[in-house]
Amino acid sequence: MVFDLRDWLPILLTGAEITVFLTFTSMAVGLVLGLPLAVARLDSKKWFAYIPATVIVELIRGIPLLVFLYYIFFVLPFFGIRLDPIPTAIIGLGVSYGCYLSEVYRAGIVAIDQGQWEAAAALGLPGLTTLRHIILPQAIRIVIPPIGNMFIGLFKDTALVSIVSVQELMFTGRLLAAENFRYLEVFTLVAAIYLIVSLPSAQGVRYLEKRLKVK
Repeated sequence: MVFDLRDWLPILLTGAEITVFLTFTSMAVGLVLGLPLAVARLDSKKWFAYIPATVIVELIRGIPLLVFLYYIFFVLPFFGIRLDPIPTAIIGLGVSYGCYLSEVYRAGIVAIDQGQWEAAAALGLPGLTTLRHIILPQAIRIVIPPIGNMFIGLFKDTALVSIVSVQELMFTGRLLAAENFRYLEVFTLVAAIYLIVSLPSAQGVRYLEKRLKVK
């Protein structure tokens, strides 16, 4: 088969659309999940929150993402839980990255001077109010750049969900290459699409690092 960019590119871009969708939805899940996990792990004295959060974070971070995806898709049905490929991908990526993001959040919060907590307590402010209105706005400046880097990593890790039959960019590339045996051309296009998205994103993260650098 003759190499024809006009035939192959639309097919690969359809897969890329799913990749971008998975990246944004999974990142949203991770961002929402990561913050309560981080807050729960701030104070070990509150064991009723600290212990479950720590178990979840350490368990998920200790399991390779590929194994976690396999477990959700192939093992949970034994317990009566059956998920389609797209929900499997979103849950697997979102929960996994949420656990890593919880450590990013926690590092940002811990980086804020302890004296600000003490000053707020002296004024009679509740802990959650202090966290929400004083600590988190400052911590956001610290955590946005690493979150941006994790977003880029998540975009590339979506390639792993092809193993549960999600027809994202990598899965589409594999099907196309298997049909015509033009592996060099197809996977070069796949790599180029990943780069076209990843490189500008990396530049954006570096720009944020400069603008939000804590002095």
